[in-house]
Amino acid sequence: MDNLIVKNLIKNMLLVASAGTLLAACGGGSSTSGSQATLLANGEACNAAWSSTAAYNSGAAVSYGGRNYSAAFWTQGNNPSTSSGAAGSGQPWISGFTCGSTPTPTPAPTPTPTPTPTPTPAPTPTPTPSCANWAAGTNYALGTVVKYVANGSFYKVVNTGTNGSDGTDPTVSTWYWGAGTCGGSPTPTPTPTPTPTPTPTPTPSCANWAAGTNYALGTVVKYAANGNFYKVVNTGTNGSDGTDPTISSWYWGAGTCGGSPTPTPTPTPGGFPVTSAQFDQMFSPSVRNPLYTYAGLVTAMGYYPGFTTTGTDTVRKQEAAAFLANVAHESDSLKAAREYNTANYPLYCSYGVGMCGGKEYYGRGPIQLSWNYNYSAAGSAMGVDLLNNPDLVATDSAIAWRTGVWYWMTGTGIAGTTPHNAMINSQGFGVTIKAINGSLECNGGRPDQVQTRINYYTSFAGILGVPAGANLSC
Repeated sequence: MDNLIVKNLIKNMLLVASAGTLLAACGGGSSTSGSQATLLANGEACNAAWSSTAAYNSGAAVSYGGRNYSAAFWTQGNNPSTSSGAAGSGQPWISGFTCGSTPTPTPAPTPTPTPTPTPTPAPTPTPTPSCANWAAGTNYALGTVVKYVANGSFYKVVNTGTNGSDGTDPTVSTWYWGAGTCGGSPTPTPTPTPTPTPTPTPTPSCANWAAGTNYALGTVVKYAANGNFYKVVNTGTNGSDGTDPTISSWYWGAGTCGGSPTPTPTPTPGGFPVTSAQFDQMFSPSVRNPLYTYAGLVTAMGYYPGFTTTGTDTVRKQEAAAFLANVAHESDSLKAAREYNTANYPLYCSYGVGMCGGKEYYGRGPIQLSWNYNYSAAGSAMGVDLLNNPDLVATDSAIAWRTGVWYWMTGTGIAGTTPHNAMINSQGFGVTIKAINGSLECNGGRPDQVQTRINYYTSFAGILGVPAGANLSC
């Protein structure tokens, strides 16, 4: 009897030990797998470091500030730390996990003190009914005078498009609108803002601009390629965020060095190498869309000092002819401010049809700027919110022309170089076609379209009195 009891006790002890071993094997009571998942999430290797001068295609992987990112679409010069979000956010970068060493926790932000409210100014007397307040989206007839409530000024419609003022904003589109008066009362002259005391020139004084460098607010640099001085007037996360003074007019403005203003560039006597009369000969005013003014083009080229100002007189005129030839092809000889095929309007959204917040990014302007990511990139470079206001490209002459010159100076397509660089380096007109639409037209894709561009170019080069050069096709 005693032996039987002892045997049963031994059997029970063996069963308990086996059960414990099985539980351990199945992960019972262990947090190892959870720890491993955490380590994998926060300890991944860092991708190649982001470069402000490099262009990235969709899906490109980079790292910045201890975090990995992937490109949502083509982007250049957009800092991942300030231009990122979740997939589908509309930002050029998709934020990923932290990489390398574990980042220092972000301290809790200091609460922003509540500002003392500004006293409400005395209301301006209501104008007579003949000068109604301006309403967004309204198409006003020629000669109509409205009051712009935000600044108290009056504006008059001085030019009209297809639908009167085409829903434009008086403070943005100066082609449609001019200063107006209401019942004999002129627009009040605003009190000028006192000129601030100039910031002392930072040291070292007026160093040459270096690509990829983040300059502090107020820094003045010399741009060696054109001899001009530029000053940082706005900053991002890292000062000037590595931007180019001749491209990003939001970060940079004209500067002076030790009291010496920016010299007038010597290679551009007379400005744009195409006169107003020659422009009208290329694009007859009787059929040209009113959006495409000569003055708007001249204004736009001022934002890109290298455009048609580099090289000999012949090279500058050849570049101007090449630019206008491609523009003529894209815009039906400057007749189209907007893409003709309205059925395509909803299609230019990289997130899917109808997924761009009610905005449409169809072809507009002289180069027929298309797709949401191109509107975003152009707007960022110009300091204009084109992503939320895409129709500015079809209603404001200077902005329309600026998008065309922007793409000419920065786009590469399948050419591997910009149209600007192709012309100033004597690579030939055919390389500009390859940079703009080479994937569809070159290498036998659309020889008829290529020939149309060549015909425009040779015609315009003849008007300007310069040879067309070699390598016309692609």
